[in-house]
Amino acid sequence: MIEKLIILDDADPVMFYGVKNVNLQMIKSLYPKLRIVARDNVIKVLGDEELVAHFEECMTQLQKHCVTYNQLTEEVILSVIKGKGEWSLKGKKDEKVICYSVTGKAIKPRGENQQKLVEAFEKDDMIFATGPAGTGKTYASIALAVKALKEKRIRKIILSRPAVEAGEKLGFLPGDMKEKIDPYLQPLYDALEDMIPAVKLQEMLEKHVIQIAPLAFMRGRTLSDAVVILDEAQNTTTAQIKMFITRMGSNTKMIITGDCTQIDLPRSVRSGLLQALEVLKDVKGISFIEMNQKDIVRHKLVTRIVEAYDKYNNKEEDNA
Repeated sequence: MIEKLIILDDADPVMFYGVKNVNLQMIKSLYPKLRIVARDNVIKVLGDEELVAHFEECMTQLQKHCVTYNQLTEEVILSVIKGKGEWSLKGKKDEKVICYSVTGKAIKPRGENQQKLVEAFEKDDMIFATGPAGTGKTYASIALAVKALKEKRIRKIILSRPAVEAGEKLGFLPGDMKEKIDPYLQPLYDALEDMIPAVKLQEMLEKHVIQIAPLAFMRGRTLSDAVVILDEAQNTTTAQIKMFITRMGSNTKMIITGDCTQIDLPRSVRSGLLQALEVLKDVKGISFIEMNQKDIVRHKLVTRIVEAYDKYNNKEEDNA
C-alpha cells in the first residue's frame, strides 16, 4: 500500500471534477480498490502500488486533455482509464486548431490572412497585424499566446493597450488605478475569458502568469519568456511604440495589432504604428500581415459599414 499526491497544476479543478463532481465520482467508481480523496487541486490516492501508478498515468492524460480542449467528458474518462481504442490526444488533433474555447469549440484561423498570422507566429518573433475592425487581429493573437502558454513554450502572456482617452479623465473615474484603467483593457479580458476557464484565469492573473496593463506600465521592463501583444497600436506615439518593441527579451514573441483608419491621437501627433510600419519594413525577422474587409468575422453589417466609410472618405479626399 502506498499513498500518492497528484496535483492538478494546469487543469481547472472545477472543470476536471465536473459539475457536482460527476467526473470525480466516475473516476472513483472505475477504481473501486483505491481510496481517492480530492480537495482543491490536489488528489490523494491510497492503494496498491501498481494500481496507483496506473491511476497517476491516467490522471496525467486526463489533465492534458482538459487543458487542451477545455472540457472533460465521460467518454474520454472511460477511454483513458479502460484503454478503449487506445485514445490519445495525437489521434484527435486538428492541425488547423489554434486552441479551444471554454465551451470546447475549436478556435481556428478564419480566412487567408488569419492563417498567415498563424504561420508568421511560428516563423518570426515580431509580427505587425493591421486591418479594420472585426478582422480578428486581437482574438487570433491572444489565441496564439494561450496556445504557446499551454504548450509551455513560454512562461507568461503580457497584453497591453494605450489608454489614449485616459489622460486627465482618469482622475475623475471612481476607484483605484486598476478600476480606472480596466475599461480600456476589457476587450483583452473578453478574449481571455473565452479561452481560459474563469477560475484558472483568475489564478493566472493573480500569479502574474497573465499580465494586462496599459502601455505606460511597460517602461523600464525587459519582457522575456513571453508572448507580448500590443493592441490598438495605432494610438501609440512614435516614442511609445519604440519604447514598447525595445522591451523584447529572450524567448519572446511580440504581436502588434492596430487599425490605421481609427487613430484617436490629436491631429498634430503622428501615429507610432504608421511610422513603425515604414521604418521596420525591411528588417529581417519581422512579419507584416495586412487584413482587409474580406477578413471581417463579426456581424455581416460590420463589413458593409467599413466599406461605406471607406467610400465616403475616398469621396471626401477627391473633393478636397
